Amino acid sequence: MDRLILISLILFLSPAFAEEPQSLQALLEQVKKERGQEKEEIAKRELKFKNARNKQKNLLDKALKDLEKEEKRSESLRKSYDSYELEISRQDNILKERMGSLGELDGIVRQIAGDLDSIIDSSLVSSQNPDRGTILDVLSSRKELPSLQELEDLWLLAMDEMVESGKVVKFKGKIVTAAGNEIEQDVTRIGVFNAVSAGRFLRSLPETGKLIEPGKQPGKHFQDLALALETSNSGVYAFPIDPTKGSMLALLVQAPDIKERIEQGGIIGYIIIFIGLVGVFIAIERFIVLLITGRKVQKQLQSKKPGDNPLGRIMQVYDNNPDVDTETLSLKLDEAILKEMPKVQRGLGTLALLAAVSPLLGLLGTVTGIIETFQSITLFGTGDPRVMSGGISQALVTTVMGLLVAIPLLLFHSLLSSRSNKLVQILDEKSTAFVALLAEINRLKNNV
Repeated sequence: MDRLILISLILFLSPAFAEEPQSLQALLEQVKKERGQEKEEIAKRELKFKNARNKQKNLLDKALKDLEKEEKRSESLRKSYDSYELEISRQDNILKERMGSLGELDGIVRQIAGDLDSIIDSSLVSSQNPDRGTILDVLSSRKELPSLQELEDLWLLAMDEMVESGKVVKFKGKIVTAAGNEIEQDVTRIGVFNAVSAGRFLRSLPETGKLIEPGKQPGKHFQDLALALETSNSGVYAFPIDPTKGSMLALLVQAPDIKERIEQGGIIGYIIIFIGLVGVFIAIERFIVLLITGRKVQKQLQSKKPGDNPLGRIMQVYDNNPDVDTETLSLKLDEAILKEMPKVQRGLGTLALLAAVSPLLGLLGTVTGIIETFQSITLFGTGDPRVMSGGISQALVTTVMGLLVAIPLLLFHSLLSSRSNKLVQILDEKSTAFVALLAEINRLKNNV
């Protein structure tokens, strides 16, 4: 059927493409020729289709063979996988039985590494060997069991820290000075407690691993000990150590000196200091005057000739009034004593007043400091204690300053009052003696 349709199509289209025949015989010959060509073309196409079919069949056969082969291989792999699963399960059970208490080894090692890491980071030895704590960072963050080599490294690092804590070592290190400059110079490390350089104590910063020089240093005596230790090569030397590994030195840096304490007292503190200086000046001046006057009076007691001193002036009054009665002489001597008393007791009242005013000013500073503290609490709350520290410091410092000024001034006043009272007592005794002497003379005259 297909062939008839194809032949009819060729016969229908052939007149459009072939040359028009001149006769029926030519037309017949042309039809036969085109039919033969058509058969050849159809045969070629059939052959091509058969070859393609055979090729596809061969490919299909090969694919079926490969599929069968892969199915057999898949079955084999599945059996192997099942056997391996059973073997893995069996080996896991054996591993758990043999590990025993080692199952918690990773957690224990992680905890030990974390604790030791904080010690190593803050250790002065790390400023000498900055990279020695690398293994600790690995072990403290990993959740797997450590290897034998890693456990040995952890043990050796702990032993190294213990051994270095008992050594005095000199090395080249980088130092951040108090001015903020970074320099490299010789550093002497005393175990894990202190580090000094050029007689200056150093601190270690765990964040950077560098050594810094605090702005404030211990006393000169301690710095001399540090310098002696640095310049020595052997022997035993006295040296202070900081068991807190720098914490006490950090507190020393923060501790205010005398100047800062005075500044904390504010204007009231300066007033108290001024009062104290004035009181000390008055006390020194009075002490010198009374000391000189007392020596003159003691010499006058051994001499009958009146001199330039209170007792001498009392004797001069007696010598200038030989003919008066005892009552008149007593009045004149009392008058002379009253003239001498202001000179002897001058400044003592001021000294007592200053001694009384000083603690009152300290109390005033305390009250103003407490008021400032409550104002800070009102504005900023109680979350940060440093906000309240200014007012509390003023309250406490002024109280201490007032007491420190009042106590010595009271002692000076007591000492000077006793000396002046002693001189006045000598004058009273001598004036009474002169009155008694005049009474005795008058009695003798009356008897004669």
